[in-house]
Amino acid sequence: MGSFFKRITIGLPYFWLCILFLLPFLIVLRVAFSEPVLAMPPFAPQFDLSEGWQGFVQSVSQFTTYNFQFVFEDSLYTNAYLSSLRIALISTLLTLAIGFPLAYGMARSPMTIRPILLMLVILPFWTSFLIRVYAWIGILKPEGLMNQFLMSVGIISTPLRIYNTEIAVYIGIVYCYLPFMVLPIYATLEKMDYSFVEAARDLGCSSIDAFWKITARLALPGVLAGCFLVFIPAIGEFVIPDLLGGSQTLMIGKTLWSEFFNNRDWPVASTVAIILLAILVVPIVLFQNAQARATEANR
Repeated sequence: MGSFFKRITIGLPYFWLCILFLLPFLIVLRVAFSEPVLAMPPFAPQFDLSEGWQGFVQSVSQFTTYNFQFVFEDSLYTNAYLSSLRIALISTLLTLAIGFPLAYGMARSPMTIRPILLMLVILPFWTSFLIRVYAWIGILKPEGLMNQFLMSVGIISTPLRIYNTEIAVYIGIVYCYLPFMVLPIYATLEKMDYSFVEAARDLGCSSIDAFWKITARLALPGVLAGCFLVFIPAIGEFVIPDLLGGSQTLMIGKTLWSEFFNNRDWPVASTVAIILLAILVVPIVLFQNAQARATEANR
């Protein structure tokens, strides 16, 4: 009886993974190899289960790789992928530059105020993501709060053009995803034994050398986790570039949405999603394998 419940406990996560990830992935993959048609659903061929296995094989034989060729040959999608990678990478680095000092300060703060600091980091999650992005529109637009304040104190004479630019997209991504960077770094730094830093200083290391040789290295797992948590959703972000970046900001999330809902080209949109998933998954798998080999080598 105990082994039965043990198998259920182990198998349940895999079951949910299959239902919530593998099955939707297979559906999207199947649409990617289809052709667009003026029908509902807007792709063909459709599986005719009434004809049994022969009908299934016949439908599979009608699959095409044209959508993948089209996406790779069209410069729009290539530029969208490259632009998304660039914006996500820069946003991740900016988030790290802001999040690491915040996490370090929280980890070094007195124990009595750490729960308050954690609550302040998590507090934005209590508000709708969409409302928070809309709030930045009121701050960044030409007649918004930031320009009114800067003009009132005499720093600028004309409004700054930040809204509907990539700068606004960077601000929105950094603001919305900052907690995802701070929390894993804080969790790593909080468990660190700071006597190592004191020992390094006693042995002649400067404060900067001790930080880079001890604190930064011990915090590396949290930094990598935070970078992945920011970079992966940022590369496919749609809401922030659509609301803050305007029509001139090219990102793959906006392109994918346009193919689905404006052009109603589900096969091309599914192809774009599959390629994006490959771009994200392959480096992560390679990194995990390298980490596993490095761990085995150190044993």
